[in-house]
Amino acid sequence: MPSLDALLADAPTGSPVGRLAATVERLRREVRTAQAEAEGRALIELAKGILVERLGCGPAQAARQLAELTEQSQVTPLEFAVEVINQAARDRVSEVTEAFLSLAAEPAGDDEESAAVRLRAAESGVLAATDAQAMADSLLEHALRPLGAVAVAIWAAGSDSSLTLAGSAGFPPGEAARWRYVPPDVATVARRGLTEPDGQWLSSLAASGLPTVGRREYADGARIAVPAGAGGRIHGVLEIAWPGPEEPLPRPVIRQVEALAELCAHTLESFAVPPGAGPELRLLPDVVELMDLADGLHDPTLVLVPYLDDSGQLVDFRIQHVNERFLDPAGRPRAVVNGALLLEAYPMAAGASELFQRVERVYATGEPFRARRMRLTALVDEVPLSAVADISVSRHGSSVLLIWRIEDEAARLASLLQNAQRLGRIGGFEENLLTGEITWNGQLFGLYGRPPTSPPVALEELPAHAHPDDAVPIRRFLRTVLHHRRPASAAFRLLRPDGVTRHMRVVAEPVLDTDGQLFVVRGAYQDISAQHWTEVALAATRDQLAHTEQQADERNRLALQLQHAIMPPAQTPLQVPDLQVAVRYRPAETEQLVGGDWYDAVVLPSGLILLCVGDVAGHGIEAATSMVVLRNALRGLAVTGAGPAQLLSWLNIVAHHLTGAVTATAVCGLYDGERRTLRWARAGHLPPVLVRESDASTLPTLKGLLLGALPEAVYEETEVQLAAGDTLLMYTDGLIERRDRSVEESLSHLLDTARSAPEVLDQQLDRLLTYSRSDTDDDTCIVGIRVI
Repeated sequence: MPSLDALLADAPTGSPVGRLAATVERLRREVRTAQAEAEGRALIELAKGILVERLGCGPAQAARQLAELTEQSQVTPLEFAVEVINQAARDRVSEVTEAFLSLAAEPAGDDEESAAVRLRAAESGVLAATDAQAMADSLLEHALRPLGAVAVAIWAAGSDSSLTLAGSAGFPPGEAARWRYVPPDVATVARRGLTEPDGQWLSSLAASGLPTVGRREYADGARIAVPAGAGGRIHGVLEIAWPGPEEPLPRPVIRQVEALAELCAHTLESFAVPPGAGPELRLLPDVVELMDLADGLHDPTLVLVPYLDDSGQLVDFRIQHVNERFLDPAGRPRAVVNGALLLEAYPMAAGASELFQRVERVYATGEPFRARRMRLTALVDEVPLSAVADISVSRHGSSVLLIWRIEDEAARLASLLQNAQRLGRIGGFEENLLTGEITWNGQLFGLYGRPPTSPPVALEELPAHAHPDDAVPIRRFLRTVLHHRRPASAAFRLLRPDGVTRHMRVVAEPVLDTDGQLFVVRGAYQDISAQHWTEVALAATRDQLAHTEQQADERNRLALQLQHAIMPPAQTPLQVPDLQVAVRYRPAETEQLVGGDWYDAVVLPSGLILLCVGDVAGHGIEAATSMVVLRNALRGLAVTGAGPAQLLSWLNIVAHHLTGAVTATAVCGLYDGERRTLRWARAGHLPPVLVRESDASTLPTLKGLLLGALPEAVYEETEVQLAAGDTLLMYTDGLIERRDRSVEESLSHLLDTARSAPEVLDQQLDRLLTYSRSDTDDDTCIVGIRVI
């Protein structure tokens, strides 16, 4: 009967089994990634501890010191941490790493850093292993697969020179079970490794004629068997298999294998030989198949075979095999339980739970037994420990399959959380920004009014599903989470496909990797419609504000309305042949900071297009009204047909004499569509940005004093030739200004963002607002044109 992995591998991709296979493979990759990250963090934390001891500093200072040294050495944090450990340890692993530094003509196949990381990661995994099986898994994953090996076997040497297979990885479970015990004086590959001082290397297993585990799977592959010794005593043998013939390994690689064998020796000292280890009867085929099936299950599983006394009476069951998911109620490792008798390992099974009697009856009658919430009791140092589990017992040929699923607190809390989300109308999500994978729970599909089979909505697509009037807070929320990498929340109106509008609140937090890069965003949506309408009803009954507060609010409201009337956040684009025109206006986050930023994009009677942005100094109603005067004055002056420099000169007179001597900055341009040229001038303002193909740069800085500073001023004017595909951006300083950064640094970030220009100009302006690094709570205006 084929194994579960074989069935999943042969299933068609689009079938249910094929989708299950893809899910299983994805989960396995995630588990391996999580294990690698955890082991890497353990080595980094160990290096920090060494620095704390050597430098006599605290943990925080050691972490900063490690980060600075890592940056100076231009290696990864994990590689530098391993170097610190090697310098402090001076053990066999560090000696093996140093061997790479002395190589002349003998290639090692890897650099010293990767070898050091592999060996330290393997050492960490071996020390954390709960049994010999976990030790074999760690060695294969961290140290041997990079060398091309596909399987490993760890043999424990008995006092009579017998060999017991303490752990293996890469071999089928049934094959490993057949080689559980090798009597003394039987010639095998592992026996050669035990008797030869330097171990045994076989370029091809088939050519040697020696029997060993996995001979059928890797018959033509190379093998190496190295004695695992420590303190002058050999505790066992490390045997490694390759899939095909190999030339003898280079000496540095042999040194790596010997270091791994020494790790195995130190670990084998602390492991007891499993109970019942010794010559076993030949396993029947149905038992081997059942062991393969058990390894494919996700619940803790035991394979039991009958144990008879001398008279042939059934007295117990031997635990022939436990799968990788096995969890002992007493916390014992698998190696202790595997091979023991059921009543020896769990003497309380014959007590109140009657588990042994149930297994005995299933074996006798073949009728399966299932029970929910059965109490299991195990003895730990003569102290009974109880656990509640769901039990399933079934007979398969001559053996019995015992499955138990222990009820854990995590599952119960997950159920409580799911009910709490349902009652609170909360839906959770997680979005991987590296892979684009988005995970929603069922409650969130219901809040959005979408079927569970539909694709989830990405966080950046949120504005398309919200009311247009909520675009500004949503963009601010996205900028805070995705670019500033800070938790944020926003309230908005969700437009569902069924025509229903719901008031929602979204909360999200960024998750950074070890390098400080954003890779996951997780959060939740909550339907607050009932709360919103309750607040509206309560607000209708509140007393009017005090007279002074009402005046101030009215003043700010009028200024904000005036500002929005003149500069809406998104204006209907101009319909100009061979040219895209788009504008954006983002008001200040605080209404009391109503500013004087303005923009304009209009077609003049001459056919030229007037493009301008400006910023009046100050905030409040005075700044807003001055902004209206300057904007309208520039429109009127532009009808005369004068150039940008002359227009700014006239506008300077208006600012100085007719607006109470306000000051302002501005940049003004006239675009000629027939010639594809832009004449422009500036008055103390940042120059425009030109995006051409994959490059973005600012136009040359022209001379020009800010408006209103002097009664008369002269401005420099120049012309730039544009080409098809070029994008020109004019903006106010609210897009880039930061309190803790220079203008040059902020401008460099803007150019980096502008280089990756989307195909649609509106999307590019939205992207600039979303990824803006400004933190001064100032207004922001952007005018953009793209030549078609």
